[in-house]
Amino acid sequence: MQTATPEARKVPRPRADALRNRERIVTAAREMFVEHGPEVPLDEIARRAGVGNATVYRNFPDRDALVREVVCSVMDRTAAAAEAALAETGDAFEALERFVHAAADERVSALCPMVSSTFDQHHPDLEAARERVERLIAEVMDRAREAGQLRSDVDVGDVMIAVAQLSRPPAGTDCFQADRFVHRHLQLLLDGLRAPARSTLPGTAVTLEDLRRP
Repeated sequence: MQTATPEARKVPRPRADALRNRERIVTAAREMFVEHGPEVPLDEIARRAGVGNATVYRNFPDRDALVREVVCSVMDRTAAAAEAALAETGDAFEALERFVHAAADERVSALCPMVSSTFDQHHPDLEAARERVERLIAEVMDRAREAGQLRSDVDVGDVMIAVAQLSRPPAGTDCFQADRFVHRHLQLLLDGLRAPARSTLPGTAVTLEDLRRP
């Protein structure tokens, strides 16, 4: 007697409202991490997202999981900005400009204290997001360098550090008051990146390996 092979069970797709709630939680967490740092109470994040505490914990079992999701989300959006700049802009340096300003709008500076916190920095999702954004930044810069528009003595690490520093408000100032100056100062940075270089930079170009070195 032949028995029927049981049909493989399909993994149920998340409901649209569940996906919306998750997105609202991540957006609220990102905003509050920027405003108050990564230790903001989770119930405050739930309140801003307009969901219950149980919904937050159903999506993110602990703070590290939520922090990691926010970091990955910001890096994914930054990578998407780099992809759009490469695809839509014929001028190589203009693509770099668009990427730098978009990265600042994502508030990448807020990632620094979170990435240096205690959660697993080698989580596969985090490493994949990091590698994607680093690869795309390098591609944007290589294209500008090959076009003779980017000075030769800078590397990916220089741009990543500068964007993070310039998009972070000075100590003791209101972060949203400082926002109105960010793009002005980023444009000053970008003008300094153009070739031909008008000065000699001290030290050597900062690479990704330099950033990872303890």
